[in-house]
Amino acid sequence: MSEIRADTITASDGTSPVTLTKQSAAKAWNNTSADGTTIQNSFGISSLVDSDTGVQTHNVTNSFNDANTVPTFTVSNNVNQQWTSNLTTSSWTTRNYTGSAYDDVQIRTVCHGDLA
Repeated sequence: MSEIRADTITASDGTSPVTLTKQSAAKAWNNTSADGTTIQNSFGISSLVDSDTGVQTHNVTNSFNDANTVPTFTVSNNVNQQWTSNLTTSSWTTRNYTGSAYDDVQIRTVCHGDLA
């Protein structure tokens, strides 16, 4: 039986993250403010655009290989409908609708896919 114990694992250059093989990990995620204008915490996200009430565009630091990514998100409000749209290699848009109007809410989003 073998056992590996480590506090930090990096690539051979000593600074880059290791490459995962035969696994999938989130390549980007963020947590936005309730008004849709501020990134509160993130990984792999370069910026957030408050496109309109209830509509946010999440831009990634490193582009994906293609637009067939899998962004998913949750909201912290009573939103009847939520969906992603405008998938590109460098961004996706989230939309929140209450059933009668678009609404700005705090969003927690994550995206899986292969980086370019």
